[in-house]
Amino acid sequence: MEKTCMAAAGFDTPEFQQFINKPSENMDDSGMFSVQVLQKALEQFSLSLVNIESDEECSREAKSHPERFLAFICNFEAHWLAVRKFGHQWFNLNSMLSAPELISDLHLSMYLTQLSMEGYTIFLVLGTLPDCEANQILSLMRITQTSKPSLLPEYSQASDAPPSNEDEDDELQTAIALSLTATIAESQSTETATQPQTVEFIREQRLKRFE
Repeated sequence: MEKTCMAAAGFDTPEFQQFINKPSENMDDSGMFSVQVLQKALEQFSLSLVNIESDEECSREAKSHPERFLAFICNFEAHWLAVRKFGHQWFNLNSMLSAPELISDLHLSMYLTQLSMEGYTIFLVLGTLPDCEANQILSLMRITQTSKPSLLPEYSQASDAPPSNEDEDDELQTAIALSLTATIAESQSTETATQPQTVEFIREQRLKRFE
């Protein structure tokens, strides 16, 4: 696309010759596009990108309440991924994963924050997204994801692999379990210390183990 635009005025123009003889600033040999190229493509759909670290009001709102918007595009080095809302649910559309990953509203802000901490630049997508079958279906129903998509084998050792939402869920569940265990243990310890150690009390405690 860039080459076609540059050649519009002719192949012999100084501008086209300069373009041919120097590396492109918008695309490298691997096919990696710059954000400028992406913005130009999105303009065809009346969409625009705004860095959420900018001073614009929409950026500040997106950082505090990302669930109010429809899509984000994230970039780290040569990797791009999209986080989009279909119907009433959010999905991580990352080509490194075996399938789209469902993200709850609760974890959306945490996931974007984690991406930012990992070095990703996050862009808010503004405008009306083109409708699609997935959006139509998920506007009528909600889905559940029984198992998290896995990282594809070719990316398992990639240094720029984005953080997994599954790890986040596991850590949260572990923290909750430890907290509950500590609370129960403390309660039982207090109860034991305050009640007399009679035969009847000991019998009740033993029976509780089998309830």
